[in-house]
Amino acid sequence: MSGTGNEQARKAAEGLAYSAGFGNEHSSEAVPGALPDGRNSPQRAPLGLYAEQLSGTAFTEPRHSNRRSWLYRIRPSAAHPRFTRTGNGDLASAPFTDAVPDPNRLRWNPLPEPPEGTDFLAGLWTLGGNGDVTQRTGMAVHLYAANASMTDRVFSDADGELLIVPERGGLLLRTEFGLLRAEPGHVALIPRGVRFRVELLDATARGYVCENYGQPFVLPELGPIGANGLANARDFLAPVAAYEDTERPVEVINKFCGNLWTATYDHSPLDVVAWHGNLVPYVYDLRRFNVIGSISYDHPDPSIFTVLTSPSDTPGLAGVDFVVFAPRWLVGEDTFRPPYFHRNVMSEYMGLIEGAYDAKTAGEGGFVPGGGSLHNMMSAHGPDRDTFDKASAAELKPQKVDDGLAFMFETRWPVTLTARATDAGHLQTGYDGVWQGLQRHFRR
Repeated sequence: MSGTGNEQARKAAEGLAYSAGFGNEHSSEAVPGALPDGRNSPQRAPLGLYAEQLSGTAFTEPRHSNRRSWLYRIRPSAAHPRFTRTGNGDLASAPFTDAVPDPNRLRWNPLPEPPEGTDFLAGLWTLGGNGDVTQRTGMAVHLYAANASMTDRVFSDADGELLIVPERGGLLLRTEFGLLRAEPGHVALIPRGVRFRVELLDATARGYVCENYGQPFVLPELGPIGANGLANARDFLAPVAAYEDTERPVEVINKFCGNLWTATYDHSPLDVVAWHGNLVPYVYDLRRFNVIGSISYDHPDPSIFTVLTSPSDTPGLAGVDFVVFAPRWLVGEDTFRPPYFHRNVMSEYMGLIEGAYDAKTAGEGGFVPGGGSLHNMMSAHGPDRDTFDKASAAELKPQKVDDGLAFMFETRWPVTLTARATDAGHLQTGYDGVWQGLQRHFRR
């Protein structure tokens, strides 16, 4: 992307206004009087606009889980030409069948730098996932590396919602609902089917994407924690209405049942002048996460760090959880403070946004920002040898953990890899070696 293009995106991203709250009934209009009064679909919508409902859940789902928004746009979404198949690039979808599920612990370095002119969509690279997009179950793990903005093209994903986790470089997300700015340390969510374009705020961008095929992400229940804690609803920011009224060709790419389809519109589909509802994109600053932890002994289960969860048909068993290991104090007495050794019925993909993770050694050949690790269900894992040795001998005084920001996509089913992930040049060899040298200390 040219320097001028970066500057234009940065200027658009400056001082953005937002509407706060998770699951709220938001409303916004870019032009006064664009929202109808007292009804959703009047005989003639204000200002000559078209009224259109976007439903993210079935009409008859319970009120507490029903997600829909009304959009008031310059042209209805139905006014488009026929879509035709286009190449998927490095993007893949469930069911994943080009490799067998692998019980081995695996770790990757960051994605290689992409060719010049690679935008967010072209830079998506699928690591793997589970479920079936045609059944709206499961998830996929993608990474992205880009050095150009999306120009005159727009993307939407009918297969699932996209949780975007920037690791390097800021993003300006132009959506049907308005603009979002997502920097490293933020996450942004684009609901299923919402059209958007990604512009870069810096010369390059890199990060992670969780594509959730299942039920939309919600805030986890708090149980005995009470009314407050973890991710606070007020810290989720939805955009305010901002529309494009252009009549030049725009390519619209639609991901549908695992494949990409393209059509060239004679206008921008980001032409929503006003909207109201509770199906919205949003951005959240992970540093606002209110960490709950032990103030006596033992390391709590990582579920205590859940930001968002996609429920399944089994209470307490998520299709996918998004977990963050945010800055926090460790004060446990007579406690091995890093995450403990364990085997888990859930499968865990972990990424690093910045710094180091307190259970893994950083640096070259280790767990580094932009890299990731996969521990499939029942794969034994835990702190590496160096971390274990240091933590076992450490003085147990209050310790602030604030030199890193890591996250986890945790899912109910094993993650099956794509062939490109199993054959990738940035797949680390010898990952098992980090646990070698854990010596026998048993004494009768």
